[in-house]
Amino acid sequence: MSRRGSKPGITTTASPPAQREVPLPPFDVILFDVGGVLLTNGWDHKERATVIQSFQLDLSEFEARHPDANERWEKDEINAQQYLDETVFYEPRSFTHKEFLDAIFAQSVPLEDSAIPVLQDLSASQNYLVGSLNNEAREPNDYRFARYGLRKHFEIAFSSCYVGLRKPHLEIYERAIDILGRPAERILFIDDRQSNVDAAASTGLKAIRFIGEQDLRRQLNELTVF
Repeated sequence: MSRRGSKPGITTTASPPAQREVPLPPFDVILFDVGGVLLTNGWDHKERATVIQSFQLDLSEFEARHPDANERWEKDEINAQQYLDETVFYEPRSFTHKEFLDAIFAQSVPLEDSAIPVLQDLSASQNYLVGSLNNEAREPNDYRFARYGLRKHFEIAFSSCYVGLRKPHLEIYERAIDILGRPAERILFIDDRQSNVDAAASTGLKAIRFIGEQDLRRQLNELTVF
């Protein structure tokens, strides 16, 4: 039986309701620095001075030996024991490598105004591939990731010790773009150091500087990330 007003023999049906389009997220990938964004720096000037003083070593002598050895350590060209042999244990000491390394690890705590809650929210949303892009030697990096549960939020990690490259050299950002296989403009990078932000931006990444959780949330809201 046809509806009133329709032609005989032709059955009419209501048009399906128009489906509402869901906007695509503005990025495919969001990468976090770790030290200065999520946690305190692992082995920066302040942390080194604290540990060196606690072991009653000569800071100026240590700092003279540190830069070259640290770059190779962060690129995983040497391990923790080799780094400490070059910077601390070049002469007999009254303490062990493990005691000194444990003191390094102890400097790592959550940042006072940390982006960890933002990381947790982005990870829980499942709208983005979330990871890290950070400078860190292997032993402190593995400790920090495990101690503060970062692994459960990071789906990928471009740590300097894993890729053999360090920020702010452009190669580390270019390597991340190649591995991710996404357009650079679809990758968001968050770092606390302007030099790292500028270098990332020069490769086409969208890069923003972290100065605190609330400011980061404001910037992400402006970018319609949330």
